[in-house]
Amino acid sequence: MRSLIQPEDLRFFSVLATSGSLTAAARELGLSTAAVSKHLSQMESRAGVALVSRTTRRMSLTPEGELYLTRARRILSEMDDLSQLLGGSQAAPKGLLRVNATLGFGRGHVAPLISKFVRAFPEVDVQLQLSVDPPPLSDDTFDVCVRFGEPPDARVIARRIAPNRRLLCAAPSYFAKRRIPRSPAELSQHNCIGIRQGDDGYGVWRLISGRGAAEKTETVRVRGNLTTNDGEIAVKWALDGHGILMRAEWDIAEYLSDGRLVQVLPEHRTPGADIYAVYPQHLQMTARVKAFVEMLVQTFGAE
Repeated sequence: MRSLIQPEDLRFFSVLATSGSLTAAARELGLSTAAVSKHLSQMESRAGVALVSRTTRRMSLTPEGELYLTRARRILSEMDDLSQLLGGSQAAPKGLLRVNATLGFGRGHVAPLISKFVRAFPEVDVQLQLSVDPPPLSDDTFDVCVRFGEPPDARVIARRIAPNRRLLCAAPSYFAKRRIPRSPAELSQHNCIGIRQGDDGYGVWRLISGRGAAEKTETVRVRGNLTTNDGEIAVKWALDGHGILMRAEWDIAEYLSDGRLVQVLPEHRTPGADIYAVYPQHLQMTARVKAFVEMLVQTFGAE
């Protein structure tokens, strides 16, 4: 008895869905439109359901077709993984690469890097998803997650790609009628812009002074009339003079250099928040993941 799904059907259907029409798929596959239509009809006949809704002007996937496409691409990706694992370092990067990053850093830094990456490796398809909170490490939704702080999980690989400091800052206009704080305790007397992101304790800032045996950590509970889950919005509020902000140096370096923001309590440090590329152990030898992580490291210069 012939199987309902043939191996050649998977790549055929993936190309068909990406192309958006039978005619475009025919050009991509080097077949006639009639041959593509026949192949699709045979697939639907074996499956016993319609996979595609066809009209004279457009083509769309049915719910069953969407399910078929999702599983087909997952299987094709696993086949590519196996091929690249067996091929080792000689394999060229190709296949689907699923990347997750935080909103601000992803938009400002990871997205431009991906543009460069796909030019260098055109056989790799990249899906980038930005999110406020990092996805669970046990989730198999992404191949590489770019996140702040090394995850405490031995089941994944966390490679440091860049150092990162979080600094306190504010616009000079904010201090026009206020005294610049001289100690962490004085922050409680100021309007502090809040950012609700990740697992960080909201409204609690930890500042470190001294080194070695003299190192001291002070915990300050701050408050303010503005909070957001978007770091870029928080930076704009700080630029508008609304209060003191704690933000990654990556996001505020240009404003510190041109004087639109000034650093507050520069002699104090915050807990480490270095940037890591996190990926499953079973993907560490796939060419596309290796190439992408290497480009992250080379671009941001951690090693």
